[in-house]
Amino acid sequence: MSAPAHDDTVHHDPVEDITKHIPVVIPLAGAIMIFLLAFIAVKMA
Repeated sequence: MSAPAHDDTVHHDPVEDITKHIPVVIPLAGAIMIFLLAFIAVKMA
């Protein structure tokens, strides 16, 4: 009986790729949302 083989390769975590962009994406999404809401308010006034 042989010992189980261990896979020592580094696993790629897609969540870490996303979380390092959060400080840029959230303010950008907020700015777009503010401009869209302002455009709708001006259009309806």
